Amino acid sequence: MPELPEVEVTCQGLLPHLMERRIIAVCCSGKNLRFPVGCKAMRTELCDDRITGLTRRAKYLLLRMESGAGLIIHLGMSGNLGIFAAGTAQKKHDHVCWLLDNNTELRFNDPRRFGAVLLFTAEEAKTGVKQFFAATGPEPFSRSCSVVYLMQRAGGRKQAVKQYLMDSHVVAGIGNIYANEILFRSRIHPARAASSLTEREWKQLFRSMRKTLTHAISCGGSTISDFAGASGEGGYFQMNFLIYGKAGQACSQCGEYVEKTKLGGRATFFCPGCQLEYSR
Repeated sequence: MPELPEVEVTCQGLLPHLMERRIIAVCCSGKNLRFPVGCKAMRTELCDDRITGLTRRAKYLLLRMESGAGLIIHLGMSGNLGIFAAGTAQKKHDHVCWLLDNNTELRFNDPRRFGAVLLFTAEEAKTGVKQFFAATGPEPFSRSCSVVYLMQRAGGRKQAVKQYLMDSHVVAGIGNIYANEILFRSRIHPARAASSLTEREWKQLFRSMRKTLTHAISCGGSTISDFAGASGEGGYFQMNFLIYGKAGQACSQCGEYVEKTKLGGRATFFCPGCQLEYSR
C-alpha cells in the first residue's frame, strides 16, 4: 500500500497539471472501489468547476474545487493517478476519468479496487473533511509532531513500537515499509514496548523518521509492486532499503543475518545485532 512518501510524490507530480484546470466531464467504469463511486453526483457537483488545490493528508489526496466541493482520494493497495491526453486508449482498470479543459484527463487506475474516491459537496466539505480526519494524528513534519509528543502518547503503552508508529491516530502516513526502515536506522527493536524507549531513543527515532521519509520522497517513493507516481514512473527508494525485505541477508551495518517475524500480522524485519530487544 502506498505510504506517505508515495502519496506525497503523486501529489507533487499532479499539482502543476491540475491547478486552475476546469473539469469538463466525468466518466466511470461502473465498478465499485472500496466504496461505491458516485459518478452521477460527481458530474453534478464538479463539472464546469475549477480545481484550486491538491494536498496530501496522511495517505490521502485532497482535491479542492473553486465552489468549495472536493474529493478525498485513497490509492488503496494498487491505485495510481496519472495525466493522459484525452482520447488516448484507456487501460483495463481505469475506473474514474476526469476530463479537463486543456484536453487532458486525470485517470484513477486501480486493479485491486481497494482505493476510494469520496465526493464532498460544497456544503458537506465545510465540516465533512475536518470530521473525516478528526481522529488522524499529526503529520510527521508538522510542528505538533515532536519528540515530546511521541513520548507522551507512548506513556504506559505496552504496544510494540513498530505498531505504535503505524497507528494513524498517533502519527499520519507511516506504514509497514517505512516503520521497518525507521526503526532499523534508529537501532531500536520493532517489538520493544513503545513506553520502554528512553528519551535519547525517541530523539534518535524522531530524527530517523524525518530523514527516512524525506529521503524516500526525494527518491520518488518506493515501488514494491504496483506503485507508480503521477508520471507513470516508479520510485526507487527501494534501492536504499537497509532492512525491509532482506531476511536471511547480512546486515549492512554489523554483518549479522537479518531476521523476519510478524507483528500485528505484518512482515517485520530486524537485525538481532543492531536492534536489541532491551534498552541500552
